Amino acid sequence: MTLTAAFRVVATDGQARAGVLATAHGDVETPVFMPVGTQATVKALSSGDLMTLGAQIILGNTYHLALRPGAERVQGQGGLHRFMAWPRAILTDSGGFQVFSLRERCTLDEDGVTFRSHIDGSEHRLTPERAMEIQALLGSDIAMAFDECPPSDAPDSALDLAMARTTRWAGRSLAAPRPAGQLRFGIVQGGVDLSRRRAHLTEIAALPFDGFALGGLGVGEPPEIMHQIVGAIAPEMPGAAARYLMGVGTPRDILAGIAAGIDMFDCVMPTRNARNGQLFVRGGRLNIGNARHREDRRPVQEGCACECCASYSRAYLAHLFHAKEL
Repeated sequence: MTLTAAFRVVATDGQARAGVLATAHGDVETPVFMPVGTQATVKALSSGDLMTLGAQIILGNTYHLALRPGAERVQGQGGLHRFMAWPRAILTDSGGFQVFSLRERCTLDEDGVTFRSHIDGSEHRLTPERAMEIQALLGSDIAMAFDECPPSDAPDSALDLAMARTTRWAGRSLAAPRPAGQLRFGIVQGGVDLSRRRAHLTEIAALPFDGFALGGLGVGEPPEIMHQIVGAIAPEMPGAAARYLMGVGTPRDILAGIAAGIDMFDCVMPTRNARNGQLFVRGGRLNIGNARHREDRRPVQEGCACECCASYSRAYLAHLFHAKEL
């Protein structure tokens, strides 16, 4: 059950589908990959660069932005769009994944999580209500419900507790005040246990979210297992709402997700790998740091018209990488 008609499917091919997600900052055509702007920036790229590359929507990180510069400060600057000069759509995560990935720094209870900042050790409290308040202050177009993301090796008992708590927190996230025009997505947990995934999907899909996400995947399990879970669960997610596979992934993962009916993806991999000299090309991956590229006059990808491939050689990029200018 969804609150709005924010998403519509315009074409299908098997389980794969093309759609349009309407947001307060414009329509987003799907399937779509969202570059990750963790701290109000996609590393090494300006907002103009992202628009030139065709990015329709980017992801911001509630945990990091709440700690620095602070959600209230971003609001004082006119909101996240104005703060980073990005006129298109923004999705913000709830901060749950980051908090629970720092388990040695956090204490969990039914109401929320108390954690210490990785920056200065200061103590902070994050609850479903505060997570939604932060995302409201940031002014994102899509806000994710606060969830408990268990580790990939969590025992069954921990998975069951996380699923039940995530459902309760989803209800509290929905009950929190909502800015006009902001969409809210619920998150399905359950690890790599297909029966648990189905059970939790039933619970979350019964809530009036505008879209639904699969969380807790791509966190260490073999890709084949993840593809099996996504292939089985994605077609069972509400068909009238956008479907989002969180934190995924490689080109192969994205294609597998699209084939299963997923609409939205995000991952730090493209920019993180590029900063470490690994580029994605049609034939796989290209390690620009390899010695053979120092004399290579070819572009990164033959036939590509982007500014990088149209203007610069592999030799030049290899030089920049070895000179630590990338």
